[in-house]
Amino acid sequence: MKKRQLERRKKLMASVLANPAYRPMRLRELAALLDIPRPKRKELYRVMDELVQDGSVQLNGNGTYTLAKESPITGIFLAHPRGFGFVDLGDGQEDIYIPEEKTGRAMDQDRVQVKLSEDGNGKRKEGVVVKILEHGCREFVGTFQKSPHYGFVAPDNPKLSQDLFIPAGKSMDAETGDKVVAVITSYGSRRKGPEGQIKEILGNVGEPGTDVLSIVKALGIPTEFSEKVSRQANRVGEWLIPGDFQGRRDIRDWTMVTIDGEDSKDLDDAVSLTWEDGIYHLGVHIADVANYVQGGSAMDREALRRGTSVYLVDRVIPMLPKRLSNGICSLNAGEDRLALSCLMDVDKEGNVIHHEIAETVIQVNRRMTYTNVQKILDQSDPEICKEYEEFQPLFQKMEELSAIVRRRRQKRGSIDFNFPESKITIDEQGKPTAVEVYPHNRAMELIEDFMILANETVAREFFENQIPFVYRTHGDPDPEKIEELLTLIHSQGIQVQKSKEKISPLEIQNILNQAQGQEKEALISRLALRAMQQARYTVDCTGHFGLASTHYCHFTSPIRRYPDLQIHRIIKDKLRGRMNQEKMDLYASILEEVATLSSSAERRAEEAEREVEKLKKAEYMLDHMGESFEGSISGVTGWGLYVELPNTIEGLIHIRALDDDYYVFDEEKLVLKGEDTGKTYALGQKVTVRVADVDLYQRNIDFVIDDCETPVS
Repeated sequence: MKKRQLERRKKLMASVLANPAYRPMRLRELAALLDIPRPKRKELYRVMDELVQDGSVQLNGNGTYTLAKESPITGIFLAHPRGFGFVDLGDGQEDIYIPEEKTGRAMDQDRVQVKLSEDGNGKRKEGVVVKILEHGCREFVGTFQKSPHYGFVAPDNPKLSQDLFIPAGKSMDAETGDKVVAVITSYGSRRKGPEGQIKEILGNVGEPGTDVLSIVKALGIPTEFSEKVSRQANRVGEWLIPGDFQGRRDIRDWTMVTIDGEDSKDLDDAVSLTWEDGIYHLGVHIADVANYVQGGSAMDREALRRGTSVYLVDRVIPMLPKRLSNGICSLNAGEDRLALSCLMDVDKEGNVIHHEIAETVIQVNRRMTYTNVQKILDQSDPEICKEYEEFQPLFQKMEELSAIVRRRRQKRGSIDFNFPESKITIDEQGKPTAVEVYPHNRAMELIEDFMILANETVAREFFENQIPFVYRTHGDPDPEKIEELLTLIHSQGIQVQKSKEKISPLEIQNILNQAQGQEKEALISRLALRAMQQARYTVDCTGHFGLASTHYCHFTSPIRRYPDLQIHRIIKDKLRGRMNQEKMDLYASILEEVATLSSSAERRAEEAEREVEKLKKAEYMLDHMGESFEGSISGVTGWGLYVELPNTIEGLIHIRALDDDYYVFDEEKLVLKGEDTGKTYALGQKVTVRVADVDLYQRNIDFVIDDCETPVS
């Protein structure tokens, strides 16, 4: 029985026992009441056992079941490195603080039952873990320490406070200093610690790439494809065959290009553009990955499990095997490829006045890079301009249409966050040699504008046709966070007022427009971003706040995102006349899980990318110990100041490292003010800092104020 199915049945049985007409019954009587045949009764037994374990149902002495007299409090235990923790109850409820001595040996991510304490301080709910219902951590990554007859694994995750004992014969011959994946076989007791065995040796801590691989493995991101999936991928041909053309529009004679980064190998979108009588005929052509990855196949199940490709500093972990992602599915220049094309007629105001989605055969003329397209638009490199001379009118028209589309989107309130992203350069040993701001140019915006337009167009069609679909949604910001944001914005000298109770995307954009060109522009953008909700995948079309879009989906990257691949199948079923009621019911039954799993996989990939970036930035600053840098205060808290350098590296100045003065934290203005000296450190203020310490284990950088040069208000 799958977990989701088990939870549904538990809710059903709880509702049966809660019915006023229910009288205490034994298992046999419950099975008879619900007309459950004998072969299925084992499932009922499991459901009732789970309910008893949860504490929501009690088993009486006479073998009958009734609801528990008091509803148990259950949630997910979130451990803190210092030993205490919190229980997350979900649904926006206030979490429960668990002191170190009352955790009941619960580990991070365990599902637990808690009882509220009466001896709390009154400021927040406090409790004690009375039962561990389900362990959330079954394996982890750590460093192996070898002894003559046994070993220990020290977990990388600081929230896991105990080392894991590894008995003799369970170490896979790991050596001291090896990074390993350890499986927990026993969670121990009051007298005995947890025990386990080594599942995989990742490499020694000093070997190139082991640090990144450790982060990937710790987050449970799959790195290898199974033999079955690899066999399926190897059976896919490298070239199109005549049968592939059947039922498709052949548009190989159209002029089209791909525009991507220099290092990109999985090229899943191409663009074409012609124009006449004031109408732009824009084509967004997306690799038809669904032609090669059949729904329900081993390759499809693996793609759903991965959810997305993960792009790290030193590697890409693809959603699909490279034979597909870099081969037949990649829109390589000069090669025939299958595509799903969104063909749009756009007027001078940026309105899509007509569109068509079609299965096509295409051939890309040129593989362009953002850098070279920008040089052509700027006319800044004569050699590049000459090499692509025949394409110059195309790129100029693309820039023209992009400006129109972007202007229309901004007019309705689309938010354009403008803050620097990191570009980290590493050498062959995986050591960072440079950390810089990633250059952003008009060529990138051009592609972004066309992809957004196609995503909106596709989403609108399927919403209007009431066909089950996966949408990309972005909810309205939390009102409390918005009020906090407006208070901070006012403290930065930017005036803004809400016209209604809820803030609109246009009002957020007006804030960013006022900050444009100021030293605090990146800071204001980050503050606004922190007030936003996270975008996610849903089966309901509730709009995208950030884009001020009523209909939005992800259609343009099926090589690297599972939702795009899934909706391609839906689109193809509609185009081929197969979208009958049976198909509609099938999609309606599976898409909610697809949306949920895809959103979770996206969060996991983002965390991996963020943690690897933090690691490499910390490693980079290790070579700059004692050096001074000028930065801006990016965060003010009760425990210190966060300072961001121009190259995007951020570090913390602990409050104890400021000076001997006593500081008061003003949360509304995000200011630390010295009670004795009157020194004030405020959000956005420029400071000169010195690198005092780097902790690669925690991936933290500590700064101290460089008193010789620090300007203080």
